[in-house]
Amino acid sequence: MRIFDFCKKILLKNIHVLIGIFFFAVASLPLHSFAQIRGLQGAAGRVGNFGRGATSGKADSLQHRTGMEDSITIKFRYFDSSKMTVFDSSIIDFTRRVPQKWTQVNLGNSGTATEERFFSPLYKAGWDHGFHSFDVYNFTLEQTRFYNTTRPYTELNYLLGSVSEQMIGILHTQNIKPNWNAAFQYRLINSPGTFQNQNSNHNNYRFTSWYQSPNKRYQNFLVLLGNKLMVGENGGIKTDENYLDSSSYLDNRFVIPTKIGATSSGARNFFTTNIPTGSYYTNATYLFRQQYDLGQKDSIEVNDSTTIRLFYPRLRWEHTISYNTYNYRFTDIAADSAYYKNTFNIDVASGTTKVFRRDMWKELLNDVSIYQFPDAKNSLQFFKVGASFQTLQGNFDTGLVTKSFTNIWLHGEYRNKTRNKKWDIFAKGAFYLSGFNSGDYNAQVNLQRLVSDKFGYVTLAFENVNRTPSYTFEGMSSFYLASTVQTFNKENHTKFYAAIDRPKKRLKLFAQYQLLNNYTYFKNYFEAAQETGLFTVLQAGVEKDFKLGKKGWHWRTWILLQQKAGNAEVNLPLISTRNQFAYDGNLGYKNLNLSAGLEFRYFTAYKANNYSPVLGQFFYQNTETIKMRLPEVTGFVHFRIRSFTSYIRFENLNALNPATGTFTKNNILLGSYPSPGMLIKIGVFWSFVN
Repeated sequence: MRIFDFCKKILLKNIHVLIGIFFFAVASLPLHSFAQIRGLQGAAGRVGNFGRGATSGKADSLQHRTGMEDSITIKFRYFDSSKMTVFDSSIIDFTRRVPQKWTQVNLGNSGTATEERFFSPLYKAGWDHGFHSFDVYNFTLEQTRFYNTTRPYTELNYLLGSVSEQMIGILHTQNIKPNWNAAFQYRLINSPGTFQNQNSNHNNYRFTSWYQSPNKRYQNFLVLLGNKLMVGENGGIKTDENYLDSSSYLDNRFVIPTKIGATSSGARNFFTTNIPTGSYYTNATYLFRQQYDLGQKDSIEVNDSTTIRLFYPRLRWEHTISYNTYNYRFTDIAADSAYYKNTFNIDVASGTTKVFRRDMWKELLNDVSIYQFPDAKNSLQFFKVGASFQTLQGNFDTGLVTKSFTNIWLHGEYRNKTRNKKWDIFAKGAFYLSGFNSGDYNAQVNLQRLVSDKFGYVTLAFENVNRTPSYTFEGMSSFYLASTVQTFNKENHTKFYAAIDRPKKRLKLFAQYQLLNNYTYFKNYFEAAQETGLFTVLQAGVEKDFKLGKKGWHWRTWILLQQKAGNAEVNLPLISTRNQFAYDGNLGYKNLNLSAGLEFRYFTAYKANNYSPVLGQFFYQNTETIKMRLPEVTGFVHFRIRSFTSYIRFENLNALNPATGTFTKNNILLGSYPSPGMLIKIGVFWSFVN
């Protein structure tokens, strides 16, 4: 029996056991564990404040309003947003449950570096470390949620895939007091991979606290956040022979030789992650924000014994302090000196086989801001002005050098979600007065208008940024490997954006036009470069859900178009598309929500970027055209039963080789990095009220 078939049968057997265990656990729970999560449909009190005000009695006002002992009202707001929102219970899009989106490709294994095929240069003024190929696996401050809930709420997530891929997640949030919420989130991604030296192990944690004083004048936000990303780097498979089609490697792709990394024994142990050749990226954020408001008080008498106290801010003082660390390392303990010299321009020290590079940063940031609320009863309309002071300390293994920098900048903001909910206005800008990034600035405006309930929304946006290139383009960085040091000018990027969203027609359209000047990029495995001329990129997209008859069948399509104008060294796929042909319904069962069918993903042929494992960067190449052999095909069954959601997926069905019955006809998505064969994935996402 082939090793591949044996492993597949073992995996399928374990998957059946896993599903049985979860269904048994769900069926054994008391009925109140499936209490209705009202936050998915209803509101949680006045926006911007905790739902419960101080009362003259001892009753919880939120529980008083719900009148359902086992129900829950839960909402959340994102960091730097005062708009409260609710959970998305849709099961259509699996990419909402995993870090990687459909427009991104990885190096052939979950957890490896990802590239965005939809051209998205960095629009960020100020200092930037420059390492972004693993951003999708990070917990970020911008994505951090602050919750308000009437009852403790927990989510347990587990994803099991072929070749021992696993993702474990947990979220728990509860109000310690009616005006104080705390939340904890943890995620583990572990995947040994189909090919050797590409195993990944990522750990993420996040703790938040949101406190508001009983009189609603003072509130504070605490965030403790950390990411530890470890991934093996193999440089792609060797191409001196046709290994992918060789009969010697059909049963076990793990033994195909790779360009870097020592030959592995092929062991796949979930509890042990040994990465002798790879990238180690860690970062942490410790943030504390305080706000104090001046305004007017009000109250609502619920009954003779209960009064809800309200407060409408007119002026707000805010102070934010954060301490951040960033540590980026690459190591190879068994480096081939000739290969590293010829490919990466790295001289391996005599008498050793080790290559090591590291950039480590420490950042302390202080910000003071003032808000003014023109409309007392609309906390989603405000002006904000402030100033920030940043200190940076960088440590580099090149010469064991330490450098220190500072930055001072001013920033302003205006937001207005009108009370009639027809206009949503956002304008923001910042200018760097002095320091390492002196002269940097960014400005953006976003206008959204609800034309009518029947038509939907129209959005217009503009953004311009003038920025210093990321620090990996500085000669001081340990990852600057070129023999001569270049000086790069500031980048200037401009974006115009327009969109139409028609929910009742299940249709979204958008167009985007970008003008780029002094665009910086990597032109090979070790050299940085800058495009001094101006070039433009026109992008457009459509998302549409077609109903096929009246039996619940749907065709959902996403289509993206991109076209560059100019001589810049940027290559883009003309068309990127994703399509689903699925049945959505409940098959006659009241509590079942089902979506099942086939999904296709395709990029037109183009000269796709390659990847430098030492730099951790994707780089431009213009010699090899990457063409998908067939569109990627996935068979899926997604379903939800009350608070229990499961995703069953058979990915890369297009890799089937009819002649051998194996899934070994791999697509090459970039360089010499093949996609894996068929992957079976089972995801369980379970939420419940304590």
